[in-house]
Amino acid sequence: MRIIAGEVKGRRLVAPPGLHTRPTADRVREAMFSVLAGYMAGARVLDAFAGSGALGLEALSRGAASALFIERDTAAQKALRRNIENCRLPGAEILCGDAARLMRALPPRQFDMVFLDPPYNQGLMNTALSIIISADLLACDGLVVAESAAKNSEFVLPPQLESFKYSVYGDTALYYCRKSVINKERGE
Repeated sequence: MRIIAGEVKGRRLVAPPGLHTRPTADRVREAMFSVLAGYMAGARVLDAFAGSGALGLEALSRGAASALFIERDTAAQKALRRNIENCRLPGAEILCGDAARLMRALPPRQFDMVFLDPPYNQGLMNTALSIIISADLLACDGLVVAESAAKNSEFVLPPQLESFKYSVYGDTALYYCRKSVINKERGE
């Protein structure tokens, strides 16, 4: 794994040992950030279920102002800390613990970009999406990028969000979402 573009392009990232964390492949990240290129400058990023931190660090390298990383696995936390230290990008903050609990407990704060890459097929995606809406974590023009198994029948998008792009790369699916037009018209 490496940072694909930006200030620390080419910087190598370490992955946590074992099979508990599944890092997003370089080619998937490259495709993802091609879609997001116009949204990175000055963005406030939430990388929930951060693992190695590859998504949030890529965003910081490409001009995001800040990235909040949430990770509960101790091995992944060690890799995440090492990657943040190695990249030396300002604006990185780590919260250690359960993503759902920590997102609910955040002080009032909104993000321009939210990356969700929870362990597949455990229902965590739907919970995280619901919390993002109920805790009002997504800025008005903010985006959510949700990564799941391509054959995930559990994924349910809340009515307050709409998917504007869907891509599949092997066994990985990416959903690009924003607040729904209906909810924007109502002022929600």
